[in-house]
Amino acid sequence: MKLSKFSFCAIAMALFFMVSCGRKVTRIDNNTPMDISGNWNNTDSRLVAEEMTGSILTADWIANHLQQKSGKKPVVIVGMFQNKSHEHIDAETFTKDVERSFISTQKVGLVQGGKKREEIRGERADQQTNSSASTMKKFGLEKGADYILQGSINSIVDAHKKQKVVAYQVNMELTNLETNEVVWIGDKKITKYVKN
Repeated sequence: MKLSKFSFCAIAMALFFMVSCGRKVTRIDNNTPMDISGNWNNTDSRLVAEEMTGSILTADWIANHLQQKSGKKPVVIVGMFQNKSHEHIDAETFTKDVERSFISTQKVGLVQGGKKREEIRGERADQQTNSSASTMKKFGLEKGADYILQGSINSIVDAHKKQKVVAYQVNMELTNLETNEVVWIGDKKITKYVKN
């Protein structure tokens, strides 16, 4: 089958437009703030985690703990964070940012919780029958947490026509596990104006 000049030109132009109108992806630095949709994003998560852990680690509870425990560093477990916002937000990415901020300061010890702790305990149980006595890790030697950090991510949306304001509020509470006393409460608000 022979193509006419017109058909050939039409196919060539279609291919040109498909290639020239294709998606372009550019890598950016993770610390570069980018807000395309106006939704909660990695910049919000990182900034809130850094600011909140900074606030936690400069509050009076830590000095009180150090004084009561003869300078022994407090051990924290990051518990459940609930997403109560209008968006799908993976709370685990936020809790990982919080844990990373804690570890980078070296002011508190951090222990695993939840499903990861259960996986570690499962591995330890497996070692009891499958590892040599010299390399097997024993039960009952875990470091217990002194405090648990819990919280929620909330949002309020005010929208009219092509404009909306989204207000996010992250609430956190640090609780003494032995006494059930809340030793610190904090929140961080982020408000975004989106115009389409």
